[in-house]
Amino acid sequence: MKTSREEASGKIKKDANDTVPSVWKKGGIFNLNINQGSLTNWAAGGDKFSFSVASNLNAYAFYKKGKNNWDNVLDLAYGYVNTTSLGGRKSDDRIGITTKYGYEIGKNLYLSALLDVRTQFTDGYLYPSSDTAKPTLVSRFFAPAYVLVSPGLDYKPNDQLSVFFSPVTARYVVVVDDYLASQGAFGVDTGKHVKNELGAYLTVNWVKTLAKNIVYKTRMDLFSDYKHNPQNIDLFWTNSLNLQVNKYISANVSVDMIYDDDVKVFANEKTGVLGPRLQVKQVIGVGFTAKF
Repeated sequence: MKTSREEASGKIKKDANDTVPSVWKKGGIFNLNINQGSLTNWAAGGDKFSFSVASNLNAYAFYKKGKNNWDNVLDLAYGYVNTTSLGGRKSDDRIGITTKYGYEIGKNLYLSALLDVRTQFTDGYLYPSSDTAKPTLVSRFFAPAYVLVSPGLDYKPNDQLSVFFSPVTARYVVVVDDYLASQGAFGVDTGKHVKNELGAYLTVNWVKTLAKNIVYKTRMDLFSDYKHNPQNIDLFWTNSLNLQVNKYISANVSVDMIYDDDVKVFANEKTGVLGPRLQVKQVIGVGFTAKF
Protein backbone atom coordinates (compact mmCIF):
# COMPACT_ATOMS: atom_id res chain seq x y z
CA MET A 1 0.00 0.00 0.00
CA LYS A 2 2.85 2.36 0.86
CA THR A 3 4.44 1.79 -2.54
CA SER A 4 1.14 2.44 -4.27
CA ARG A 5 0.66 5.70 -2.36
CA GLU A 6 4.20 6.86 -3.23
CA GLU A 7 3.70 6.05 -6.90
CA ALA A 8 0.34 7.86 -6.94
CA SER A 9 1.84 10.86 -5.14
CA GLY A 10 4.70 11.01 -7.62
CA LYS A 11 2.33 10.83 -10.56
CA ILE A 12 0.16 13.63 -9.18
CA LYS A 13 3.20 15.89 -8.65
CA LYS A 14 4.49 15.21 -12.16
CA ASP A 15 1.10 15.87 -13.75
CA ALA A 16 0.70 19.07 -11.74
CA ASN A 17 4.08 20.36 -12.92
CA ASP A 18 3.25 19.49 -16.53
CA THR A 19 0.14 21.66 -16.42
CA VAL A 20 2.00 24.78 -15.21
CA PRO A 21 2.73 26.86 -18.30
CA SER A 22 6.31 28.07 -18.70
CA VAL A 23 6.55 31.87 -18.82
CA TRP A 24 9.85 31.74 -20.75
CA LYS A 25 10.48 30.22 -24.15
CA LYS A 26 14.16 30.19 -25.08
CA GLY A 27 16.17 28.76 -27.93
CA GLY A 28 18.21 29.42 -31.02
CA ILE A 29 19.87 28.04 -34.12
CA PHE A 30 23.48 28.23 -35.29
CA ASN A 31 24.57 27.60 -38.89
CA LEU A 32 28.12 27.16 -40.21
CA ASN A 33 28.86 26.69 -43.92
CA ILE A 34 32.40 26.09 -45.24
CA ASN A 35 33.46 25.79 -48.91
CA GLN A 36 36.93 25.21 -50.39
CA GLY A 37 38.11 24.66 -53.94
CA SER A 38 41.38 24.47 -55.88
CA LEU A 39 42.33 24.22 -59.57
CA THR A 40 45.45 22.79 -61.17
CA ASN A 41 46.00 22.93 -64.94
CA TRP A 42 42.26 23.57 -65.35
CA ALA A 43 41.52 24.45 -68.99
CA ALA A 44 38.16 26.04 -68.17
CA GLY A 45 39.96 28.64 -66.05
CA GLY A 46 39.22 30.08 -62.64
CA ASP A 47 40.98 30.91 -59.41
CA LYS A 48 43.66 28.50 -58.25
CA PHE A 49 42.29 28.52 -54.72
CA SER A 50 39.10 29.65 -53.05
CA PHE A 51 37.85 29.38 -49.50
CA SER A 52 34.70 30.73 -47.88
CA VAL A 53 32.97 30.47 -44.54
CA ALA A 54 29.54 31.76 -43.57
CA SER A 55 27.98 31.63 -40.13
CA ASN A 56 24.90 32.97 -38.42
CA LEU A 57 23.32 32.73 -35.00
CA ASN A 58 19.73 33.51 -34.15
CA ALA A 59 18.78 33.28 -30.48
CA TYR A 60 15.59 34.27 -28.72
CA ALA A 61 14.02 34.55 -25.27
CA PHE A 62 10.26 35.12 -25.18
CA TYR A 63 8.35 35.88 -21.97
CA LYS A 64 4.58 35.67 -21.68
CA LYS A 65 2.50 35.81 -18.52
CA GLY A 66 -1.04 37.12 -18.28
CA LYS A 67 -1.26 40.30 -20.33
CA ASN A 68 2.51 40.84 -20.31
CA ASN A 69 4.61 39.93 -23.32
CA TRP A 70 8.39 40.45 -23.69
CA ASP A 71 10.32 39.38 -26.82
CA ASN A 72 14.13 39.39 -27.07
CA VAL A 73 16.03 38.45 -30.24
CA LEU A 74 19.77 38.30 -31.01
CA ASP A 75 20.76 38.05 -34.69
CA LEU A 76 24.44 37.63 -35.63
CA ALA A 77 26.02 36.82 -39.00
CA TYR A 78 29.53 36.83 -40.42
CA GLY A 79 31.03 35.54 -43.66
CA TYR A 80 34.52 35.55 -45.19
CA VAL A 81 35.81 34.62 -48.64
CA ASN A 82 39.39 34.29 -49.91
CA THR A 83 40.44 33.74 -53.53
CA THR A 84 43.76 33.81 -55.33
CA SER A 85 42.91 36.81 -57.50
CA LEU A 86 40.90 38.94 -55.04
CA GLY A 87 42.46 38.08 -51.70
CA GLY A 88 40.41 38.04 -48.52
CA ARG A 89 37.28 40.05 -47.83
CA LYS A 90 34.09 39.63 -45.85
CA SER A 91 30.88 38.48 -47.48
CA ASP A 92 28.45 39.01 -44.60
CA ASP A 93 28.47 41.04 -41.39
CA ARG A 94 25.55 41.79 -39.07
CA ILE A 95 24.77 42.42 -35.41
CA GLY A 96 21.11 42.85 -34.49
CA ILE A 97 19.55 43.11 -31.04
CA THR A 98 15.83 43.65 -30.51
CA THR A 99 13.84 43.80 -27.29
CA LYS A 100 10.11 44.53 -27.23
CA TYR A 101 7.72 44.68 -24.27
CA GLY A 102 3.96 44.66 -24.74
CA TYR A 103 0.85 44.85 -22.56
CA GLU A 104 -2.32 43.39 -24.02
CA ILE A 105 -5.10 46.00 -24.38
CA GLY A 106 -7.36 44.05 -26.72
CA LYS A 107 -7.60 40.78 -28.58
CA ASN A 108 -4.18 40.20 -30.20
CA LEU A 109 -3.30 43.88 -29.70
CA TYR A 110 -0.50 45.09 -27.42
CA LEU A 111 0.59 48.51 -26.25
CA SER A 112 4.33 48.11 -26.74
CA ALA A 113 7.77 49.68 -26.48
CA LEU A 114 10.62 48.56 -28.72
CA LEU A 115 14.40 49.02 -28.66
CA ASP A 116 16.42 47.92 -31.69
CA VAL A 117 20.18 48.14 -32.29
CA ARG A 118 21.82 47.22 -35.60
CA THR A 119 25.53 47.42 -36.52
CA GLN A 120 28.42 45.22 -37.73
CA PHE A 121 31.57 43.45 -36.45
CA THR A 122 34.45 44.56 -38.69
CA ASP A 123 35.57 47.18 -41.22
CA GLY A 124 33.74 47.32 -44.55
CA TYR A 125 35.23 48.40 -47.88
CA LEU A 126 34.07 49.24 -51.38
CA TYR A 127 36.37 47.52 -53.90
CA PRO A 128 37.12 49.36 -57.16
CA SER A 129 37.14 47.65 -60.55
CA SER A 130 40.71 48.79 -61.17
CA ASP A 131 43.44 46.52 -59.76
CA THR A 132 45.66 49.53 -58.98
CA ALA A 133 43.09 51.52 -56.98
CA LYS A 134 42.86 50.97 -53.24
CA PRO A 135 39.66 49.82 -51.49
CA THR A 136 37.67 52.58 -49.83
CA LEU A 137 36.77 52.30 -46.14
CA VAL A 138 33.01 52.83 -45.84
CA SER A 139 31.98 51.32 -42.48
CA ARG A 140 33.20 50.02 -39.13
CA PHE A 141 31.87 48.67 -35.84
CA PHE A 142 29.29 51.21 -34.63
CA ALA A 143 29.96 53.24 -37.76
CA PRO A 144 27.20 53.07 -38.50
CA ALA A 145 24.96 51.83 -35.74
CA TYR A 146 21.22 52.36 -35.88
CA VAL A 147 19.56 52.70 -32.47
CA LEU A 148 15.79 52.86 -32.56
CA VAL A 149 13.47 53.63 -29.63
CA SER A 150 9.80 53.23 -30.44
CA PRO A 151 6.50 53.19 -28.52
CA GLY A 152 3.59 51.83 -30.52
CA LEU A 153 0.98 49.15 -31.13
CA ASP A 154 1.83 45.51 -31.82
CA TYR A 155 -0.65 43.20 -33.55
CA LYS A 156 0.12 39.53 -32.82
CA PRO A 157 -2.65 37.17 -33.97
CA ASN A 158 -0.37 34.15 -33.38
CA ASP A 159 3.21 33.17 -32.56
CA GLN A 160 4.22 33.40 -36.22
CA LEU A 161 3.23 36.98 -37.06
CA SER A 162 3.91 40.38 -35.49
CA VAL A 163 3.02 43.76 -37.02
CA PHE A 164 4.35 46.70 -34.99
CA PHE A 165 3.61 50.33 -35.87
CA SER A 166 4.65 53.58 -34.24
CA PRO A 167 3.81 57.09 -35.49
CA VAL A 168 6.49 58.64 -33.26
CA THR A 169 9.86 56.87 -33.28
CA ALA A 170 13.30 58.19 -32.37
CA ARG A 171 16.17 56.82 -34.44
CA TYR A 172 19.82 57.59 -33.77
CA VAL A 173 22.43 57.08 -36.49
CA VAL A 174 25.78 56.64 -34.73
CA VAL A 175 29.18 56.96 -36.45
CA VAL A 176 31.90 56.62 -33.79
CA ASP A 177 34.81 56.54 -36.28
CA ASP A 178 36.42 59.98 -36.64
CA TYR A 179 37.40 59.50 -40.29
CA LEU A 180 33.93 58.46 -41.42
CA ALA A 181 32.33 61.18 -39.29
CA SER A 182 34.57 63.76 -40.95
CA GLN A 183 33.18 62.59 -44.31
CA GLY A 184 29.59 63.06 -43.14
CA ALA A 185 28.98 59.35 -43.68
CA PHE A 186 25.47 57.90 -43.28
CA GLY A 187 23.87 61.32 -43.06
CA VAL A 188 25.56 62.66 -39.92
CA ASP A 189 26.66 66.29 -40.02
CA THR A 190 30.33 66.61 -40.99
CA GLY A 191 32.47 65.99 -37.92
CA LYS A 192 29.51 64.88 -35.79
CA HIS A 193 29.08 61.36 -34.43
CA VAL A 194 25.31 61.13 -33.89
CA LYS A 195 22.34 62.11 -35.98
CA ASN A 196 18.86 62.18 -34.42
CA GLU A 197 15.83 61.37 -36.54
CA LEU A 198 12.13 61.44 -35.65
CA GLY A 199 9.60 59.61 -37.77
CA ALA A 200 7.13 56.80 -38.34
CA TYR A 201 8.20 53.16 -38.05
CA LEU A 202 6.69 49.86 -39.18
CA THR A 203 8.17 46.41 -38.67
CA VAL A 204 6.65 43.11 -39.81
CA ASN A 205 8.03 39.77 -38.58
CA TRP A 206 6.68 36.51 -40.01
CA VAL A 207 7.74 32.89 -39.66
CA LYS A 208 6.02 30.30 -41.84
CA THR A 209 6.51 26.54 -42.00
CA LEU A 210 6.04 25.80 -45.71
CA ALA A 211 6.47 22.04 -45.44
CA LYS A 212 8.09 19.52 -43.15
CA ASN A 213 11.59 20.81 -42.29
CA ILE A 214 11.20 23.88 -44.55
CA VAL A 215 10.84 27.25 -42.78
CA TYR A 216 10.61 30.75 -44.26
CA LYS A 217 11.43 33.80 -42.11
CA THR A 218 11.11 37.44 -43.04
CA ARG A 219 11.49 40.80 -41.34
CA MET A 220 10.70 44.11 -43.02
CA ASP A 221 11.42 47.49 -41.39
CA LEU A 222 10.20 50.78 -42.87
CA PHE A 223 11.18 54.18 -41.45
CA SER A 224 10.18 57.67 -42.61
CA ASP A 225 12.10 60.64 -41.18
CA TYR A 226 9.68 63.53 -40.64
CA LYS A 227 12.50 66.07 -40.55
CA HIS A 228 14.23 65.16 -43.81
CA ASN A 229 12.65 63.87 -47.03
CA PRO A 230 9.86 61.87 -45.36
CA GLN A 231 8.77 60.56 -48.77
CA ASN A 232 12.08 58.67 -49.11
CA ILE A 233 11.37 55.70 -46.87
CA ASP A 234 14.31 53.69 -45.50
CA LEU A 235 14.00 49.94 -46.00
CA PHE A 236 15.60 47.03 -44.14
CA TRP A 237 14.30 43.64 -45.31
CA THR A 238 15.74 40.22 -44.52
CA ASN A 239 14.47 36.91 -45.91
CA SER A 240 15.68 33.39 -45.23
CA LEU A 241 14.55 29.96 -46.37
CA ASN A 242 15.87 27.07 -44.29
CA LEU A 243 15.74 23.39 -45.28
CA GLN A 244 16.63 21.00 -42.46
CA VAL A 245 18.11 17.88 -44.09
CA ASN A 246 18.71 16.06 -40.82
CA LYS A 247 19.60 16.86 -37.21
CA TYR A 248 22.95 18.45 -38.09
CA ILE A 249 22.81 19.34 -41.80
CA SER A 250 20.78 22.17 -43.33
CA ALA A 251 20.59 24.28 -46.47
CA ASN A 252 19.86 27.99 -46.31
CA VAL A 253 19.02 30.70 -48.83
CA SER A 254 18.96 34.31 -47.67
CA VAL A 255 18.23 37.58 -49.45
CA ASP A 256 18.68 40.94 -47.72
CA MET A 257 17.68 44.33 -49.12
CA ILE A 258 18.52 47.77 -47.74
CA TYR A 259 17.64 51.23 -48.97
CA ASP A 260 18.92 54.18 -46.96
CA ASP A 261 18.53 57.63 -48.48
CA ASP A 262 21.56 58.86 -46.51
CA VAL A 263 24.02 56.24 -47.82
CA LYS A 264 25.33 58.03 -50.92
CA VAL A 265 28.46 56.07 -51.77
CA PHE A 266 27.28 54.23 -54.89
CA ALA A 267 28.14 55.66 -58.33
CA ASN A 268 25.56 55.69 -61.11
CA GLU A 269 26.90 53.51 -63.97
CA LYS A 270 25.91 56.06 -66.62
CA THR A 271 26.59 59.43 -64.94
CA GLY A 272 29.12 58.49 -62.27
CA VAL A 273 27.22 60.59 -59.72
CA LEU A 274 27.23 59.24 -56.17
CA GLY A 275 23.89 58.57 -54.54
CA PRO A 276 21.75 56.07 -52.62
CA ARG A 277 20.95 52.74 -54.26
CA LEU A 278 19.02 49.60 -53.34
CA GLN A 279 21.53 47.29 -51.64
CA VAL A 280 21.01 43.57 -52.20
CA LYS A 281 22.85 40.67 -50.57
CA GLN A 282 22.17 37.01 -51.44
CA VAL A 283 23.74 33.98 -49.77
CA ILE A 284 23.27 30.24 -50.42
CA GLY A 285 24.86 27.72 -48.09
CA VAL A 286 24.83 24.08 -47.03
CA GLY A 287 26.51 23.03 -43.82
CA PHE A 288 26.38 22.29 -40.12
CA THR A 289 23.47 23.41 -37.98
CA ALA A 290 22.82 23.20 -34.24
CA LYS A 291 19.60 23.96 -32.38
CA PHE A 292 19.43 24.74 -28.69
